[in-house]
Amino acid sequence: MSNQSINYHQPVLLEESVEALKPRDGGIYVDTTFGGGGHTEQLLQQFQGGHLIAFDQDADSLRNAPNDERLTLIQQNFRFLKRYLRFFKHIPVDGIMADLGVSSYQIDTPEKGFSTRYEGDLDMRMNRQSPLTAAYVVAHYSLEELQQMFSQYGEVRNARQLAHAITEVRDHTPIETTSDLCRIAESVAKGNRNKYLARVFQALRIEVNEELETLKALLEQSADVLKPHGRMAVITYHSLEDRLVKNFFRKGTFSGESNKDVYGHTWVPFQEVYKKPLTASDDEMAYNPRARSAKLRVAEKVVEDV
Repeated sequence: MSNQSINYHQPVLLEESVEALKPRDGGIYVDTTFGGGGHTEQLLQQFQGGHLIAFDQDADSLRNAPNDERLTLIQQNFRFLKRYLRFFKHIPVDGIMADLGVSSYQIDTPEKGFSTRYEGDLDMRMNRQSPLTAAYVVAHYSLEELQQMFSQYGEVRNARQLAHAITEVRDHTPIETTSDLCRIAESVAKGNRNKYLARVFQALRIEVNEELETLKALLEQSADVLKPHGRMAVITYHSLEDRLVKNFFRKGTFSGESNKDVYGHTWVPFQEVYKKPLTASDDEMAYNPRARSAKLRVAEKVVEDV
């Protein structure tokens, strides 16, 4: 792996996730979250021939692409998975990898506005071509919309109090930077300051990037494009993501309710490979603290009854 890739992002659960896909020679694989290219490079080392299609909507990630003729790197959101696989005639595929969340590079780049630790524009767009920014959200969403966003996506307990504080400030002072938002959130913070701010920023990031709706689209499309017995490995970093993945792998729905037809029969497109999610080892967490919250779930495409 190149030094540039290491600096861009330290991949989490690298060996566990790649091994779970059981790469085989001649196979077709997808890395839906290319980032620093760590998972992609590890996958490419595990099989001969075949092809790997990688997605990343952040243009900065493209410079991490390894020189390998088996790789096609697409600068797009993975919600367009099926469209591009169809375009490149790579359906069905043998395995799909997704390492969700924000890369270390994105967090550590102040102007992207993802971190509470740096002064930067209140942006939070993973795709800088997208029109919606975090600054727009805090400036234009109604009190009720802000409350729902912080409650649903950040699980902020005093979401209404926070929303009210934001609307009061914005009436006379623009909220344009990460520091502006931190000062407002700190004035109403409950419990641990850092955890509270992390939840506030998480909620905004999910809203700006439509992360949960995008994840749902990925899971549904993956069930369509995988071969029978093909595998999907997903690394999540918070309970909202993990719940969607767990429910879909177990029930075929996002609500957790069984997917039944009009006759009461149930059919789930995936079968879990591991009953419980895999987590990072103590050693990995020691050199990569961002692995602490990571959960890896793996499932295999079920052969549908004829």
